Amino acid sequence: MAATTTSRGSWGSSFGFILAAAGSAIGLGNIWGFPYKASQSGGAAFVALYLICVLIVGIPVMFAELSIGRSTQKSPVSAFRALAPRSAWWLVGAQGVLSGFCILAFYSVIAGWTLGYLYMAITGRFTAGVSLEQSEAMFDGLRGNPAVVVLWTGGFFVLSILVVRGGVHGGIERASRVLMPVFFFLLVGLAVRATTLEGGAAGVHFLFNVDFSKVTADVVLDALSQAFFSMSLGMGAMITYGSYLARRENLPRAGLTVGLSDTAIALLSGLMIFPALFAAGATPTEGPGLVFVVLPTIFDAMPAGVAFAVAFYALLVIAALTSSISLLEVITAFFVDELRWGRERAVWLFGGVCFALAVPCALWSGFMDLLIMIFFDYALLVGGLFICLFVGWRWKPAGAIAEMRAEGRSFPGLSGWGLLIRFFCPVVIAIIIANQLWSALKPAGQ
Repeated sequence: MAATTTSRGSWGSSFGFILAAAGSAIGLGNIWGFPYKASQSGGAAFVALYLICVLIVGIPVMFAELSIGRSTQKSPVSAFRALAPRSAWWLVGAQGVLSGFCILAFYSVIAGWTLGYLYMAITGRFTAGVSLEQSEAMFDGLRGNPAVVVLWTGGFFVLSILVVRGGVHGGIERASRVLMPVFFFLLVGLAVRATTLEGGAAGVHFLFNVDFSKVTADVVLDALSQAFFSMSLGMGAMITYGSYLARRENLPRAGLTVGLSDTAIALLSGLMIFPALFAAGATPTEGPGLVFVVLPTIFDAMPAGVAFAVAFYALLVIAALTSSISLLEVITAFFVDELRWGRERAVWLFGGVCFALAVPCALWSGFMDLLIMIFFDYALLVGGLFICLFVGWRWKPAGAIAEMRAEGRSFPGLSGWGLLIRFFCPVVIAIIIANQLWSALKPAGQ
């Protein structure tokens, strides 16, 4: 029987949960990570593999995290303690909280860049025609101005704190009900505009014309990695959000909707990015280089380019904000549950502590790269692996399935899900971890 509480708060509706959880999953990685990896890994072949990986790895792990959260109605550390008392499994929850804390630190710096670029778009910095060299100098100038970067990062933290301090229903859900429809409207509008540009059809063809001859083992691993990373798995966010989900809600259906929404956003991002790049004769580059260097050079060439630029960077800010509030909520929920702190105290204090960690990320790119390597490249995968092992072998699939079937709910394929979470998913995640380690450690040139 799930524990009950009224002090922690809860989602007002299943729709509110879906919007908030989808907002957590939909982040900057969807906007730049998916298009870049697709461009480097065979275009439509990568997209097809990504869709398969979401269904057989991403969504099953999401089901596992949501089941842990709703069954206990506790934050990650307390949830593992409740399901496996007098054991060390609580360390999996603690690792998730620590990962969320450190990821938020460097993520907020990148989000601060998006605020800075939104300001530049609004003030017309991209309307006079910007060369690639000028765009690179603009980006380097922003990152090389510590005071400005810290200012934008601090501003982004304040936005995140103000949302989370309002609580689950009055803060996160209310903000998600506004931000996510706006995000979707902007994304669809930008995708439609990009696909109608002269030459944009080539980008659509690249995204959806499947050529499986380009599929290699590395492409498969890239698709698996992107499917896992893009859904906010392994950091306790879905355990925390699941803990606020009422038992009357159909958990598998809600989780499936979140996973498919995340996938749809990734595809729409590709429809926005590729046609615009092909129309301008540009090519995708990795991560920040795509949205902060390449795209500013093509806004001037577009009809209504100013509006496109403002809408695009507003889109990035919303994507960053909906993800950051889930990361901050993981930390806040931990102190509310474990130490019985008030939400106001927890969110302001640890929002401030996390901002203090973000400052060296803003000032020293090497420190940011270190955090990204430890907590994004490895810690999330390790967290996801142990969640699969916990649900598959300690709690057992039957416990999670019983939670998903609460109050007579039914959902097809749950027996097959048990096999995936027990055998297939942990093996796949372990392979991804091994591949990441091999890529990092192998001698140059091999």
